[in-house]
Order: sequence, then structure tokens, then C-alpha cells
Amino acid sequence: MWTVVYMAQSREIAESVQQLLEKNGLIVKMRSIRNEDGASSDCCELLVPEPEVQQALSLIIDANF
Repeated sequence: MWTVVYMAQSREIAESVQQLLEKNGLIVKMRSIRNEDGASSDCCELLVPEPEVQQALSLIIDANF
């Protein structure tokens, strides 16, 4: 099961967080968030497998994202 651990306001921020998590050995999926009209927005969600959620959150908090 994949769990959202971070919602970024831009793709650039999402990619920075994704790199941090992957550098620490986590598997990460990035998913664009769509607007109500179905159009893609700049916002992205980062997801990790459920067993890695605590580690991912700790890394994100320590990095002050």
C-alpha cells in the first residue's frame, strides 16, 4: 500500500524531497494533483510504501521541508 507523505506546491520542491528520500534508500512515487476541472496543477504528492512512512516523515522533518 502506498501512502502520501508530502504534498508539494511545485514540481521542483517535490523533486528535491524525492531526491532526499531516494538518497536514503526509500522508494518514492510522485503523483501530480489535478484541479477540479481535470487540468494538471503544479502541486504534487509524494508517496512511499506503508512500511517506510515513519522513516520518510523523519527525513522530511529533519530536512525542514
